[in-house]
Amino acid sequence: MTDARPRRRTPLLLVEAATLLSGTGNGVATVALPWLVLERTGSATAAGVVAAATALPLLLSSLVSGTVVDLLGRRRTALVSDALSAVSVAAIPVVDALLGLNLGWIVALAVLGAIFDPAGLTARETLLPAAAQAAHWRIERANGVHEAVWGIAFLIGPGVGGVLIAVIGPGPTLWVTAVGFALAVLLIAAVRLPGAGRPERPPAGLWRGTNEGLRFVWRDPLLRAIALITMVLVALYLPVEGVLLPAWFVAQGEPARLGAVLMAMSAGSVVGALASGAAGRRIRRRTLMAVALVVTGAALVGLAALPPYPAMLGFAALIGLAYGPVNPLANYAMQTRTPERLRGRVVGVMTSFAYAAGPAGYLLAGPLVEWLGLRPAFLVLAGTLLVAALVAAPLPVLRALDEPPRHPPAPPGGTSSRTEGPVPLGEQWAPSAHRD
Repeated sequence: MTDARPRRRTPLLLVEAATLLSGTGNGVATVALPWLVLERTGSATAAGVVAAATALPLLLSSLVSGTVVDLLGRRRTALVSDALSAVSVAAIPVVDALLGLNLGWIVALAVLGAIFDPAGLTARETLLPAAAQAAHWRIERANGVHEAVWGIAFLIGPGVGGVLIAVIGPGPTLWVTAVGFALAVLLIAAVRLPGAGRPERPPAGLWRGTNEGLRFVWRDPLLRAIALITMVLVALYLPVEGVLLPAWFVAQGEPARLGAVLMAMSAGSVVGALASGAAGRRIRRRTLMAVALVVTGAALVGLAALPPYPAMLGFAALIGLAYGPVNPLANYAMQTRTPERLRGRVVGVMTSFAYAAGPAGYLLAGPLVEWLGLRPAFLVLAGTLLVAALVAAPLPVLRALDEPPRHPPAPPGGTSSRTEGPVPLGEQWAPSAHRD
């Protein structure tokens, strides 16, 4: 059966271009804000205060982000998120010129920019299924491209930030970042898709809507399993990038090598995410998930042995390549197992599991390094992740990844954003014929 509707790639291109600009802007800000704090105060503790002050709102706001999306509407939430980011980063040089910048102002404005970020991320992800269908793309392909765009944004963002700081200074760099966020607002404003507004039955309130999302995720065996697997992986992996590798390369006096290893991971994840769309047509999604988990764990153990630098680069790239399909597969599960009216809430809840796991991993890694030493602690975390992957890979519940979609990716009727007619469950969403 052939879909007779005209192919419209523009909405998908707009969503992904906005994602690239927003992600790059956040990547630049992660470099520019600490630099500005250190330049003004000379205190690493002050820079840590700014990081902690933005992390806590992210943890709290991510839990309710999906409900916010369903209360405000998907496109409107993405607009508000990027607009707040633009205002917050532009306000820093403005406040500096008018009142004089201090740590309190930087913290307040950084929190303003960060608090709506999870809702913006959720909004763009919930726009993706309808955008993919309008373009006549398989959802696996769209998810792979979306995750690759995020990877590219956070691959180039810190580098762009560093170059801009060196050339024009941190204050003007923030103006450039604000312009990027403003362009993202304009791009999302031009998106016309079914489901871009509020669902037909929006949540009754913030906490009630969040509870609905939590209950739905917990009652769905596949989503519950993916949420728990993601929590374990994030808790064990984030300390690698944030604590263990920096500690190793600082001791070696090689900060450039740290950057190269992290870039190798990011580049591998971009390739892995893009490849996941093609792989999903040739092997079962469950098989792809199992291979991704186990190879990620095994490669991390190789990196944890702290081999010579060229081998570390190879293991880092393999980790990114292997893990690349995991997020697209998780997105696919959320998109095809969740009713349209709950999709924002479910995506927000699933995202919050990952945000919650990160601080737990950091709290574990520091004492472990002090107790065992760097290399043994690294091997313990990597070995635990491999064991978790080996336990998760054969779980029968992952077979549900290959079940036919339970819910269409776009609403069966109009919403408050009725720009097209009903979008039926097209042929491109049917499960492909796998050969295993």
